[in-house]
Amino acid sequence: MIENRDFIIVGLQPWDIAIGSNCKNIATELSKKNRVLYVNTPLDRITSIRDKHLPEVQKRKAVIAGKENGLIKVSDNLWTLYPSFITESINKLPAGWLYNLLNKRNNKRFAREIKKILGQLGFKNVILFNDSLMFQGFYLKELLDPALAIYYIRDNLVTQPYFKKHGEAMEPALAAKYDVVVSNSDYLAQCLRPSNSKSFMIGQGCDFTLFDFARVLPGKPDDLKDIPSPVIGYVGFLTGMRLDIKLLEYLATNRKKYSFVLVGPEDEEFKASALHHYPNIYFLGAKSEGELVQYVNAFDVCINPQLNNGMTIGNYPRKIDEYLAMGKPTVATKNETMAFFKEHVYLSEGYQHYATHLDEALQTDTEQKKQARIAFARGHTWANSVSKLYEVIEKENK
Repeated sequence: MIENRDFIIVGLQPWDIAIGSNCKNIATELSKKNRVLYVNTPLDRITSIRDKHLPEVQKRKAVIAGKENGLIKVSDNLWTLYPSFITESINKLPAGWLYNLLNKRNNKRFAREIKKILGQLGFKNVILFNDSLMFQGFYLKELLDPALAIYYIRDNLVTQPYFKKHGEAMEPALAAKYDVVVSNSDYLAQCLRPSNSKSFMIGQGCDFTLFDFARVLPGKPDDLKDIPSPVIGYVGFLTGMRLDIKLLEYLATNRKKYSFVLVGPEDEEFKASALHHYPNIYFLGAKSEGELVQYVNAFDVCINPQLNNGMTIGNYPRKIDEYLAMGKPTVATKNETMAFFKEHVYLSEGYQHYATHLDEALQTDTEQKKQARIAFARGHTWANSVSKLYEVIEKENK
């Protein structure tokens, strides 16, 4: 257990993110025994123009204009900071001296603002926890001079075009100069081990306060009541980068008596897909975090129809723990990380295999299997994950 230390957390996921966030959960757990400053990334110039209508952009502009305080106290030991400047958008620049110069300038402005707040809060001997902020956090170890610098990798981001351009070179270089690397999967820890031999898997947690039977209200949500059973359900962001649209088309075509319910916001690829023309596929839109338990509880089988690609192969899908915590039979695409769940999840290779597993999940479920799923999932707490992080910190502080 680490107690009475000061942590700075920087990362890609802002505090006001609308979906679940590993980094926020870790920050909240750390703050039970330590002081934590959670720093949001600065608003970049392109986003400030392109997305000026969004509430989160308007909030950051209000801070920059001095109309709102950028430092917000979340709880006794936890603060979040919205930086009061606009950072330059430089990702389209080619790698080279100009990109490096402008990126270092962005980092310096970011570090100055963080240092100012550290002084206000009286933070000392800080531990820096960087959640995949490979560009705007590239120089923060040197600029902030923390007692310990930890890089956290939870997605293979460099497989995405935006991050690939500069990240293929910069993420390994960043990992090499940090004291340790931690990850939520063995696969991702192995990805950066050539750059930093001190790369460790610390597991993954799930916020079971949201997925608790005590939160389930009587009856089904209104938009589910008229949908015929059995209901095969998914909750989460519907994005073509991670989910297999062709698989969903196959399942809807070959299991016409099953209703496929998709709960969550859609990206442009999903919005334009043929899935909207299938009579047994239902898009119910985005729901608040507090509502999701009602939907998962109403599903007969839960699915995670992931693509197998560079992004998903090492990704720990927290939604699997959420499904299992509600005792639900679950079918998912087989990959290296999903092997961790093989005793409690139907892992499918190929479309026909997936369809057969849906049949099996519906036909062979038992109360014993349900209770085993619940017990397995509820062992994956953020307290356990952060406990492993503490073990890494203690080892490095010796």
